[in-house]
Amino acid sequence: MADYDPRIVALYDGENPDGPDHDYYRSLAVQPGVQRILDLGCGTGILTVTLAQEGREVVGMDPSPAMLDYARQRAGASEVLWVEGDSRALDHGLFDLAVMTGNVVQHIPDQQWERTLQDLRRSLSSGSVLAFESRNPERRAWESWAREEPSTRDTPFGPVTEWCKVQELSEGKILLESFSKFATTGATVHEDLVLAFRTVAQLEVQLQAAGFTVDAIRGDWNRTPFDGSQAVMIFEARAA
Repeated sequence: MADYDPRIVALYDGENPDGPDHDYYRSLAVQPGVQRILDLGCGTGILTVTLAQEGREVVGMDPSPAMLDYARQRAGASEVLWVEGDSRALDHGLFDLAVMTGNVVQHIPDQQWERTLQDLRRSLSSGSVLAFESRNPERRAWESWAREEPSTRDTPFGPVTEWCKVQELSEGKILLESFSKFATTGATVHEDLVLAFRTVAQLEVQLQAAGFTVDAIRGDWNRTPFDGSQAVMIFEARAA
């Protein structure tokens, strides 16, 4: 895949700061017996470095060299093993907890998603937890994205104007085209993402087929049970 523009990577944390979602995943890391943690699709490593506390081994894995280059410069980065690649690169023993955050599961194409779950199951000891979140397709978030007007914000690179285009390719598959125009240079960065909006039923079946038991599905970061109406679906599944 084409990698991210380094300027977009440098601005990523400002748009996706540490918050209640990270608190939720950190709470799973303090459960008894959790010593080896995998952050798959770790991106800039903003959460990953906070998981790396005394007595834990943490692996941050991402297919983007630009993201990992940024992650390796963070405070605390030396306490994490950073690995470039997707789930096929998992050969680092068994983990007690694996997380996929920032809706990263929606970036994994259908033909790779089930393989990813199988790879994760092989990399988790029996009874270990896999946790991730995904947007609820019933809320059709992409429709509101398509209505958003261009917006401009100040950045270390000068003012940046951002907008997007959205195309529904098929049921549950969305093409998101994002544009960032840097006023200082006049350059426009154009990125295409195909996002998979999987239903709660689809995800449950896929998890079970890969050897996981679904322990809970939450509808927010306060652990409210998912009832079908919330914007997010937070899964906790256990390796059978």
